[in-house]
Amino acid sequence: MQRNTGNTESITVEYGFLDSKGDDVEQLKNNWKNYAEAVVRAIVEYLNLNYVPVPGDNYYTVKSGDSLWSIAKKLGVTVDELKSANNLASNTLKIGQVLKIPSKEILEENVYIVKNGDSLYKIAIENNTTVDELKRLNNLTSNLLSIGQILKLPPKEMTQDNTYIVKKGDSLYKIAQMYNTTVSELINLNNLTSTTLRIGQVLSIPSSVVPSSEQTYTVKSGDSLYKIAKKYNTTVAELIRLNNLNSDLLIIGQVLKIN
Repeated sequence: MQRNTGNTESITVEYGFLDSKGDDVEQLKNNWKNYAEAVVRAIVEYLNLNYVPVPGDNYYTVKSGDSLWSIAKKLGVTVDELKSANNLASNTLKIGQVLKIPSKEILEENVYIVKNGDSLYKIAIENNTTVDELKRLNNLTSNLLSIGQILKLPPKEMTQDNTYIVKKGDSLYKIAQMYNTTVSELINLNNLTSTTLRIGQVLSIPSSVVPSSEQTYTVKSGDSLYKIAKKYNTTVAELIRLNNLNSDLLIIGQVLKIN
């Protein structure tokens, strides 16, 4: 097949033959990119050159200070799984070495697998949480991520009416005022051992706060007691009385009794 190649080292690769009844034609058609990339990787490794994976592929490039243990921990797999996937006979690694990330079934619901182009900020925004919360959940000491890394996500927002998700700047006192309850009630209901809160934390709100028979209004940006009173044909004094308010200051998201 190869003739007159001179001093050039020639390589012939056969994946199979599309007209052969003995070959899986559909497999060749559907996976030609993977086969091509496998050949490129094999040749580069044969020539003892650095292989650069295609962006988004499930590969990890060894960096200074890496070990199989640290990489396995970062990717949410075991050392044995890494060694098996990469046919490694020892734990020795070299900088620039490319490791295949073992594919693994994810049984947990609230997890995210890092893809090419991801960042903690992007993942936090997409999953309605914060960078700090992701770092806390995953014991991360930096914002650096690896393709294929498995991140735990905070529990999804509850759909019950009587819950509240803690936001930046919140305190138990502020939330208690917002829902016309007390700090002690919130602490008891949520089995809290301190008044410290974390962003993304889900708090149960006493069911007695807003009886279903009462009409309520959730404060929006630009609202005032006067504006709300006028809208519902009542008075500022009545709103203050119904909601046990100490002032006419309102908080966005605050739930007010109307009648």
